Amino acid sequence: MITCIAIDDEPKALEVIERYCRKTTLVDLRATFREPVKAIEFMNREKVDLIFLDINMPDISGMQLVQTLSPRPMIIFTTAYSHYAVESYDLNALDYLLKPITFERFLAAINKAAGTLPSKSGLSNEDEPTVFIKSGPQTYQVKIADILYLEKDGNYITVFLKDKKILIRENMGDIFDLVPQADFVRVHKSYVVAVKHISMIEVHQLSIGGTKIPIGSTYREPLRARLRLK
Repeated sequence: MITCIAIDDEPKALEVIERYCRKTTLVDLRATFREPVKAIEFMNREKVDLIFLDINMPDISGMQLVQTLSPRPMIIFTTAYSHYAVESYDLNALDYLLKPITFERFLAAINKAAGTLPSKSGLSNEDEPTVFIKSGPQTYQVKIADILYLEKDGNYITVFLKDKKILIRENMGDIFDLVPQADFVRVHKSYVVAVKHISMIEVHQLSIGGTKIPIGSTYREPLRARLRLK
């Protein structure tokens, strides 16, 4: 589980983060702060994996606060102003959430954070990494290890699991906000596959179980390089 804190001088903004954190099992929100100095004092006592951090705050900005931290946790900036995006990525921020923050966008950021943390050995089944996948009014928590591949069809993507399929409205260009790039690879303009579930690779296609998946010509060499194939 990802341990985190939230820093924002606006109480309503903190309430949103608190509410969203309660809806997932991926994060453990340890504390919230309206005063950045108190947050720094907390981090001097306790280690956290992630900070939800507002940019515009009195006394010290979120950008300035990040530069004081060593070691530096993962940072997800939360702000109402899009023009800070470039500067935030210069600070190696994990993500940049524009207010008002939707739960779907929040989940994408959390999934990215979960994929960034190093995997732990000896995990029980209950502790296996999971992601939250929103499909219409429903949100499913699924184990990353159970995802076989994802297929794009028009404006939708079907997530194929070991035991079912989930239809989501998502862009393929943003798919690695949903699943960790360390475990998945894009092999075609319409397909992203789980590396661990590839059973056979041919020149123009690969197999996952009994399913044949095409390999696009522009993805062939990057795939071979990723898998270290000669």
